[in-house]
Amino acid sequence: MAFEQIRYDTADGIVTITLNRPEKLNAVTNVLIRELIAAFDAADVDDAARVVIVTGAGRAFCAGADLSAGTTAFDGAQRGRPAADGEHRDGGGLVALRIYDMKKPVIAYVAGLSAPKGRRMGHAGAIISAFGESAQEKVVILENAGVAVAPDPSSMGATVAGVLRKMGLAA
Repeated sequence: MAFEQIRYDTADGIVTITLNRPEKLNAVTNVLIRELIAAFDAADVDDAARVVIVTGAGRAFCAGADLSAGTTAFDGAQRGRPAADGEHRDGGGLVALRIYDMKKPVIAYVAGLSAPKGRRMGHAGAIISAFGESAQEKVVILENAGVAVAPDPSSMGATVAGVLRKMGLAA
């Protein structure tokens, strides 16, 4: 699979999708949106893939929308975006919906800067999705598998710190 603005790597059942525009702090373009959706589609049908990790190259996860196009930055028609189907969806929302529909768990590794579109993708990645189960059943499945689950965003730091302590990586 050849992509221009993301990297798609597979090893040991793990698909890693990397936003790969570090010189632009991984700012989102229409090309990046289309590539992310195509990458999630590919990972979903890959029987060898068990989990998907999304991350960003360089010092940012995602700086938000790429505004280098100036006043046309939000002109979808001028940027090659398909005509609206009657329902407004921005690119970040389309990616978040695709992540939500994944049949495999998606983990967003958000390190560094993350502006609105990046946060939306990151938050969607925090939704661990397994086909057919309710959200509470997913939490139970993950906890029974020994996965640390933060019940809400405010407890994420404490949850990660606890995992690092168990692994001997923090005091």
